Amino acid sequence: MNKTLGIGSKRARLLGVILLLLLAVTLPLIFGMNLYLLTVLVLMVIFIIYASSWNFLTYTGQGSLGHAAFFGLGGYASAIVASASGLSPYITIFIGGGMAALVGLFIGIICVRLKEWFLAMVTFGFAIIIQTLMVSQFADISGGWDGIAAPRLVPSSIPNYQLIEYYSIVLIAVFVILLFYFILKSKIGLAFAAIRENEIEARAAGIDPVKYRLFAFLVSAYFSGVAGALEIHNLGYITPEIFGVDISFWPIIYSISGGLGTLAGPIVGTIFITFIWDGLQSFGLTYLRFVIIGLLLVLIIIFLPKGLISLPDKIKGYLGKRQKKVQ
Repeated sequence: MNKTLGIGSKRARLLGVILLLLLAVTLPLIFGMNLYLLTVLVLMVIFIIYASSWNFLTYTGQGSLGHAAFFGLGGYASAIVASASGLSPYITIFIGGGMAALVGLFIGIICVRLKEWFLAMVTFGFAIIIQTLMVSQFADISGGWDGIAAPRLVPSSIPNYQLIEYYSIVLIAVFVILLFYFILKSKIGLAFAAIRENEIEARAAGIDPVKYRLFAFLVSAYFSGVAGALEIHNLGYITPEIFGVDISFWPIIYSISGGLGTLAGPIVGTIFITFIWDGLQSFGLTYLRFVIIGLLLVLIIIFLPKGLISLPDKIKGYLGKRQKKVQ
């Protein structure tokens, strides 16, 4: 099961988790209170949650081209509830996730029986519809294209509030990744693998593909909504641009570049693409970075179809072949 689900060996998992945790904890301490770096790190961790949530769909052979709908709905729901009720954003982010899951339930019941790319097109269209409604029919609530303010996750009056926000979001990300890990390690994960590999055989074994696909869709929508809520409370505002096509495509790019259908893939892909993206911007290559990221993605798909996480195995295989030739 571990191999099928891309979970990896126990030692590799433990080492990977320890290294990532050490990196996440020590980077802000090493570079001090560098606000630009902290902003990049916070958004990167949020998008790790978002990309991992999108990637969760792929374990049942599903795909989505409109996950910005759930990302944005979670953000708007959390912002509106937090502003209206005075509840802490630490509570409302999960309410935002609930709103995203509720809408996901509506879409899932209708569309989860569709093949993966038909479902993907439905979600793509839905994201466009939601964005259009937010700037027209619901402009009074959404603020139209100007958007609305959202309370910070941690009030700015608290010393080092940015650092507290960062570590809070890291803890939430660790929780989400571990939750996905335990789900995939359970009987549910076995059912996911069976459905993805051969739906007919899965049905013959008594597994209901619709039920498990709907579950995966709801979990994915929920945590995408949580990620969206975290982003807007970190930024302090939200606009309908959060439903944009680019917001739907980023988790796909991160997952494919890191390794589709693996736990580590979205994490590796998000870190890799984020640092290249912001690194190019720091060198003044703001527009050229689109071209460079596009070329990198093409090269990864051609030479590393299993993503960057397969690079060590590729290198090991190459060195092994060379060693055999020498012998």
